[in-house]
Amino acid sequence: MDKDTLDCLKTKAKNIRKSIINMLTEAKSGHPGGSLSGVEILTYLYFKEMNIDPEEQYKSDRDRFVLSKGHGAPLLYGTLAERGFFPKEELMKLRKINSMLQGHPDMKDTPGVDMSTGSLGQGLSAANGMALSGKLDKKGYRVYVLIGDGELQEGQIWEAAMTAAHYGLDNITAFIDNNGLQIDGFNKDVMNVEPIKDKWKAFGWHTINIDGHDLEQIENAVEEAKSVKGRPTVIIAKTVKGKGVSFMENIADWHGVAPNKEQSEQALKELEVV
Repeated sequence: MDKDTLDCLKTKAKNIRKSIINMLTEAKSGHPGGSLSGVEILTYLYFKEMNIDPEEQYKSDRDRFVLSKGHGAPLLYGTLAERGFFPKEELMKLRKINSMLQGHPDMKDTPGVDMSTGSLGQGLSAANGMALSGKLDKKGYRVYVLIGDGELQEGQIWEAAMTAAHYGLDNITAFIDNNGLQIDGFNKDVMNVEPIKDKWKAFGWHTINIDGHDLEQIENAVEEAKSVKGRPTVIIAKTVKGKGVSFMENIADWHGVAPNKEQSEQALKELEVV
């Protein structure tokens, strides 16, 4: 990745983080921690990798994205607005009555959303369906899905993992947002999900470990995934919950609490420095 592209992506990531803080502060509710942790992943996918077009949102050969951890909707909304799927002004209507941006993604009302999500564990199954459909219809699109590491406690994830391997869905790439925390604390204390890599490998997936905030590592992993034939790929991205905001980083309490005005001002100052 050349320096200009990298700098451009870093700017997009900063803008998305600022949007997340602004919309959650306005809404006075939502999920900042896990939204901030996945920013670089979606930045790379939406601004460098995926075949998508805001002017032709439903073209049949577009790449698909599923946010399995649907409570991270502010991350997806901030990315979609930055990419031009709808005006950024809409972000300030998050969670308001009659807004197209509700607490979880809604494919019927929100431009750019490929799958309604929110019930944890279901996103990979939906992504499998999209990937299998692409295989049957001989379409060249790829499907990407972002899964929370706490979400790995859901049994349906492993049924879906088995299914994707069984059907050889090499057109699907799953990202695990491995920030180590969930609403009640550290995953290892609530219900340990490790060893993540060994489990996915045992289910027949090609596995890659990366720093989920390093855009160049994300690029290399995505390119590697595209070269794998006959089986799906999972990219286990080590991330920091609340990334970019000092008082939110690695704090479980920021899983689902919006910042107040003073906290928002501090967060935005820190992000601007970044």
